[in-house]
Amino acid sequence: MQWLMMPLQWNFVLVTSLVASLAAQLVKVILNLIIIGKFIPERIWGAGGMPSSHSATVCAMVVATGRYCGVDSTLFAIAVVLSVIVMYDAMGVRRETGEQAKVLNQMLNEWMDESAQSLPWLADKRLKEMVGHTPIQVLAGAVLGVAIGFLMPIPG
Repeated sequence: MQWLMMPLQWNFVLVTSLVASLAAQLVKVILNLIIIGKFIPERIWGAGGMPSSHSATVCAMVVATGRYCGVDSTLFAIAVVLSVIVMYDAMGVRRETGEQAKVLNQMLNEWMDESAQSLPWLADKRLKEMVGHTPIQVLAGAVLGVAIGFLMPIPG
């Protein structure tokens, strides 16, 4: 536990947020191993998937800020507003971007089947489809972030 206290004394809110982000990414890797049965390295750093690391990060930041600075502080208010924007964006704009990428990739696949010889440079062009989150993925990330925010020991 001593190895954790030194970074927490340096910046409790930042370290708590980073721990939540790393934990969410680790859970994504483990879930992929269980569900798909294979290790996908991109899950370590990639966006999208279950749970939302963005939600885990900002919710841990909110809880850590509230615990460290007080829920009546301006910093807590800023953290809450930022977290709402991030989670709304993850479910809205970023999720729609992923849905559009699926449609465009399908169109590109069909088009490439017909004209693959004439445009070989397009053969490896694919849009990233897993960029946003469903509400359940955002909720799971939020729960993970809140839990980590409360579990991290405040340096004394």
